[in-house]
Amino acid sequence: MRRSFQWTIILGVLLALTFGVAACGGDDDSGGGGEQSSNQGSPAEGKRGGKLTALWASDVDFIDPGIAYYQVSNIVHRATQSPLYLPKIDDGSTNDPILAESDPDVSEDGCTVTVKIKPGLKFSPPVNREITSKDVKYAIERGFFNSVNNGYAGAYFGDIKGAKVAVEPGTKIPGIKTPDDQTIEFDLKPKDQGKCAGGVLAGALAMLITAPVPEEYAKKFDAEKVSTYGENQVASGPYMIENNASGKAIGYEAGRQIHLVRNPSWKDGQDPRPAYLDEVQINEGNDDSTVMARKVLEGQSMINGDTPPPPAVLRTALQNQKDQIQLVPSGGGRWIALNMKVEPFNDINVRRAISAGADREALRLTRGGAAIGDIATHYLPPGMAGFEEAGGLKGPGFDFQSNPKADLNLAAEYFKKAGYASGKYEGDKEFLMVADNVEPGSKTAQVAKEQFEQLGFKVRLRQVTHEAMYTKFCNVPKAAVAICPNVGWLKDFADPQTYLDPTFNGENILPSNNSNWSQLDDKALNAEMDKAKLLTDPAERAKAWGEIDKKITEQAPAINWIWDKTENIESSNVNGVIDQDNALWALAYTSLK
Repeated sequence: MRRSFQWTIILGVLLALTFGVAACGGDDDSGGGGEQSSNQGSPAEGKRGGKLTALWASDVDFIDPGIAYYQVSNIVHRATQSPLYLPKIDDGSTNDPILAESDPDVSEDGCTVTVKIKPGLKFSPPVNREITSKDVKYAIERGFFNSVNNGYAGAYFGDIKGAKVAVEPGTKIPGIKTPDDQTIEFDLKPKDQGKCAGGVLAGALAMLITAPVPEEYAKKFDAEKVSTYGENQVASGPYMIENNASGKAIGYEAGRQIHLVRNPSWKDGQDPRPAYLDEVQINEGNDDSTVMARKVLEGQSMINGDTPPPPAVLRTALQNQKDQIQLVPSGGGRWIALNMKVEPFNDINVRRAISAGADREALRLTRGGAAIGDIATHYLPPGMAGFEEAGGLKGPGFDFQSNPKADLNLAAEYFKKAGYASGKYEGDKEFLMVADNVEPGSKTAQVAKEQFEQLGFKVRLRQVTHEAMYTKFCNVPKAAVAICPNVGWLKDFADPQTYLDPTFNGENILPSNNSNWSQLDDKALNAEMDKAKLLTDPAERAKAWGEIDKKITEQAPAINWIWDKTENIESSNVNGVIDQDNALWALAYTSLK
């Protein structure tokens, strides 16, 4: 017997993390209160045509959809690519078939997942040919190539039979089968008592790694030491990065611009995306967030992108231009990561002292105060399975996490337990902190630096672009960054595993594109996560991941300080639509009035 995708939803989406779901309390990150705009345009309504301009400070993390992982990258790739599935635009808890014809079938034991894809869909120029199941197979396989090094392939697709990370380009995965051009089948390795994690893999089919890639075209780029397919990519979605006759993405200039035009091979109605706009121009380098926000709010046909308006502009706009603001639950949280490989952050009492001494209220003010989210008391955000089991808004009750305004006396007690008689850190070491160079992240970093210095630490703050902060520093363990104050996480898809496993499972620490910024590697905790991945009962799964959340919080690997809302702004003539799963603009649904 096979089960439909509804089984996957039961496994992964135990509670919907969506725009309209309320947790408890008022001004929180759950959509239950605070300043929240209700002017979101309907996905079914829009005027066709026109050019939209997006103002960004930085760049995508990777222009290659097979590597891209971060929130702003989804803005581009969910418009240009057609993975098997994408989260519904107005309900991130369920998926729409995009390249797939219907929901995946998951076998009773979870060891086989089968997907049928739509016939007749085509790649953009210069490839132009029909997309087949073999293109999806190659797309997933290349994620494991050492020239591509996808950051989540091992976590969600590593159970496929024969899958190994960092393999030579061209290596096949025998557990991915394509019996015909419209069928792809995944055979998984049993983990415990003959059961496999097929439900989790079925949920992961909504990730960009499943967007088709033509092997005959891409293999020469993937054969390079570092793949250049991203700069020569073909599209499968309604838009494409402007390219020339050979396929070179001339519409992409790293750090400067991304120019999207219509994909002539894409046909209206082949998937739910209406694709109203004729073109989208993303202008990067807008590192003055005040100037950027005012241009958008006072101009025409513009939206923001990777940078929210600074708190002062947001407060004024909420009073005078509220219909041009959409505050939506991000589906995640922010934290200040402590590198546990750097002494003395390897000492749990030092980490607890830092957590106790953190003024989370002051940190939240750097982004706008109570209107933009709840102060976090653990990691899983409101609305996600396991949130209530981990303590809900109140949290699990650890003393070092309990005072949002900081408890310096408690911090002193933990420092003394760590051997610092003065109640503060006493070493002469200078600690590297790498942060955003634009507000509000830059302001958060400054406040964090002051708080660390109050606890006795000497901090050298280096501020860089948001993209560089991740790809050159915080995501690269060998960079040995001690403190990353501007990191945070959104679910990869609607399951608590996608929130806690990539960020705190020691088995997922990678040499690059690493998202376990604290480098927490607790063997017992890793094993608990591996067991929780196989649970199929919703209540048991929520309880297990809630307990894991508590244990991570107990380790104090970071200062987790907010479950926030994302502040999106638009010009008065833009009918902007938010991707509820991503909490940012959905280009393929947005239109001009």
